[in-house]
Amino acid sequence: MELHQLAYFVAVAEEGNFTRAAERLHVAQPGVSAQVKRLERELGQELLDRSGRTVRLTDVGAAALPHARAALAAVQGVREAVEELAGLVRGQVAIGAVTSAGPVRLPDLLAGFHERYPAVEITLSEANSDTMLVALREGRLDLAVVGLSTPPPPGIATQVLLDEPFLAVAALDGPLAGRVEVAIPDLDGLPLMALPKGTGLRTALDAAFARAGLTPRIAFEAADPNVLVQLATRGLGVAIVPESLGRYHQAELQVAGIRGPALRGVLALAWRTDGPLSPAARALIAFARAAYRS
Repeated sequence: MELHQLAYFVAVAEEGNFTRAAERLHVAQPGVSAQVKRLERELGQELLDRSGRTVRLTDVGAAALPHARAALAAVQGVREAVEELAGLVRGQVAIGAVTSAGPVRLPDLLAGFHERYPAVEITLSEANSDTMLVALREGRLDLAVVGLSTPPPPGIATQVLLDEPFLAVAALDGPLAGRVEVAIPDLDGLPLMALPKGTGLRTALDAAFARAGLTPRIAFEAADPNVLVQLATRGLGVAIVPESLGRYHQAELQVAGIRGPALRGVLALAWRTDGPLSPAARALIAFARAAYRS
């Protein structure tokens, strides 16, 4: 078993396609196919199902993938540890963020980190919180700003960056006209606008309705809460948004607090606590935690 075979296997598994994997690795596609086949023969099991238009992992392949990633990460860690001892912090770090992470000033954080560690390549991606927590556990992200409505899963540590209640907002002449506070039952049946499933806000909203024995009527979903505000100003329903955003637009909207069990939005810095971390990843985590504590 050779390291480049594991690298080819991981690339094909992540891309779902031999050609795209070869392009990503900058090698010829037949070479990728041949090396993965050789790995399968050595293991005595097929790792990939090639019968469909998209290459899929077999059950054996799904079990082997985390170990292949860990082996490649360990080898990279050896290289980076040597560089770190030589006084060089370099490599790559991957950070994720929810679309609503604007209040935590993420660009300022990344600019400060780049100034201190110019040799580290930073990548940034957006996704919902559930997706990023999985990516953290699998080692595809080093750090993420996520929305939380429940405790993080095992193996994930967090540092709260922002904790604020949600508000209901609507057009001044809309269904909340004259209301400064509502309860969850008051929102029952109204066209609501919220972040998509998998986000902290949506999970908290669905849970609040479930506790009341109700199901929210979601008329519109948008990944950016600013879009929800724009929809609300146009009279399309009631948007559920963080307090800071709702208060900022209170001159143009009817803003109402939500009474009852706490319906709050938490933005948190999240990172994995088990599995290997590169020196660059450890540097980013330490830098971010220090920056947000200050």
